Amino acid sequence: MTTRTALDLEFVRAQYPENHWNWAFFENAGGAYVPHSVIQRISAYMNETQVQPGYPYPESSDAAERMNLGHRLMAEFVGAELEEVTVSASTSFNVYVLAQALRHLWAAGDEIIVATLNHEANSGPWRRLEEFGLKIVEWPIASDTAELDIDVLRQLLNEKTQLVAFPHVSNIAGNINDVAAITELAHAAGALVCVDGVAYAPHRALSVKQWDVDFYLFSFYKVFGPHMGCLYGKRDILQKAKGQYHYFFGEDDLLHKMNPAGPNHESIASLVGIADYFDALYAHHFDEQRESFFQRSQIVYGAIAEHEQLLTTKFLDFIGSRKDIRLIGGHNQDKDIRVPTFSFVSNKMGSEEIARAVAQDEVAISSGHFYAKRLVESLQIKDTEDGVVRCSMAHYNTIEEVDKLIHSLDRVLG
Repeated sequence: MTTRTALDLEFVRAQYPENHWNWAFFENAGGAYVPHSVIQRISAYMNETQVQPGYPYPESSDAAERMNLGHRLMAEFVGAELEEVTVSASTSFNVYVLAQALRHLWAAGDEIIVATLNHEANSGPWRRLEEFGLKIVEWPIASDTAELDIDVLRQLLNEKTQLVAFPHVSNIAGNINDVAAITELAHAAGALVCVDGVAYAPHRALSVKQWDVDFYLFSFYKVFGPHMGCLYGKRDILQKAKGQYHYFFGEDDLLHKMNPAGPNHESIASLVGIADYFDALYAHHFDEQRESFFQRSQIVYGAIAEHEQLLTTKFLDFIGSRKDIRLIGGHNQDKDIRVPTFSFVSNKMGSEEIARAVAQDEVAISSGHFYAKRLVESLQIKDTEDGVVRCSMAHYNTIEEVDKLIHSLDRVLG
C-alpha cells in the first residue's frame, strides 16, 4: 500500500466550511467541527425525506434506507454487529439507560467500581444505583500523574464486583488507558466493563471486539458528526438487559429496547457523512482498495495519529519549558500513550482568565471542570469551577496554529 508521507492538511481542511479556519481552534474535546459531507447528508434528508420512515411509499422507504445505512456504517465503524449498536441522544443518556437496564441483574451488596478519572457521564448513573443497595467503590487516580493504576484495580476487585466503569481517555488528562488489559483483569474477576470512549474516538481507531469490552460509548459530535451518542453492547448481555423503551418492543428487539428517546431520523441519516468523510481521506491518501469501511477507517486513524503526535510534541515541549504551569497528566509524547488533549493550571493566573486573554489573539481554548468535577476535586485544585485550562487538538489543526497558541500563552503568562 502506498501512502502520502503526511496527512494533507490542505485537503483535510477543504472538507470543512472555510470560516472555521479564521481562528486557531483548540476546543475540539468539547465538540469537533463537522465536515461538508455530514452537513449535506442531514440537509438532504430534511429536504427530500422528512417523513415518518419505513412505510410503503417512496419518500418513507428512502428515509428508512438512509437511516439504516447510517446505523450500519457506525456499527461497522466500531467493529460491531448492527444489533449491538444503539444510536441515541447522548453518552450521558446512554449510560443512564444502561445502568437502569442492568440493575435487575444485581443484588444489594454487589459492587460497582467507578474510576475517579471518569467524565460524569460514566460516573453519576452508576453511583445512583446506591439507592438500590449497590456499593460504589472508588478507583482513584495517582495524584501526581492523574493516571489509573491497574494494580490498584486488582486490589479492588472481588467476588462481589459486577462492573468496572472507566474512561478510555480522560477528557482532561489525555492519557490512554490500556482497555484490553483492564478488561481482561475485570473479566477474570467475573465483572463487566463499561468504557467511556468519548475522548478517545476522535483520535484513534475503535475496535470493540479486539478489546473484548462489554459496553463502549462515545459521542458522534466528537467524531465530526451530529450531537448524538453511540452505545455498543455485547449481544448476549443486551439480551439480558431489561428493555427501557415502550412495552411493545420485546426483550429480543435489540435495535429499540435501549433507546427510550426514540430515533432522531435526520441525525442518524447524517451519520453516513462521517463515513463519507473518512472515505474521502482514505481515497486521497491511500492507493490500495479496501472493501470494508472498518478497515479504511482504521488506516485513516493511523495517519491521524501520526499527525497528532507532531502537534503533541510541539505543545508538550512548550509546556515543559514553563515552570509556572502544572500539566494534568503525563508528559509522554508517544501517540500510543496519549491523545492531544492537554489541561493545566498556572500559578500566575486563573484558568478562565487565561482562556479569555488568549481569545484576544483569535485563539480558542476553554476552562472549567468539563463535567469531570470529581477528578478536578481529587487533584486538589482549589477553585473547581474555574478548574483547568484545556487546549484540545484534532487532526485538522496545523503546526502553525499550535505556534499561534504557544505565542499567545507566552504573551499572556509572560
